[in-house]
Amino acid sequence: MNRKHVFILASIAAVMFSAIAVSSQNDDSKEEAKSVAWYVANLQDANQQNQQCFDNPAIRNEPNCLNSRRALEISFKNGSYTGSRLN
Repeated sequence: MNRKHVFILASIAAVMFSAIAVSSQNDDSKEEAKSVAWYVANLQDANQQNQQCFDNPAIRNEPNCLNSRRALEISFKNGSYTGSRLN
């Protein structure tokens, strides 16, 4: 192999390793979505998540936003709390 081929192979390997590193960082930073049932049982967290979603329109359609909003809709149906008392 001449130097040109070695340089090309090294460049390709560097790009591939960079892509793998970036994709693994994105996977680690993504939070696992909580279920509607979890948010119903944790209404304070549902309120906090809902506020974050309201403040940041870019995330409004993510699972945690949709699930927290649905949990609040279920828990506060017709304008009153239908579950157990909040602490």
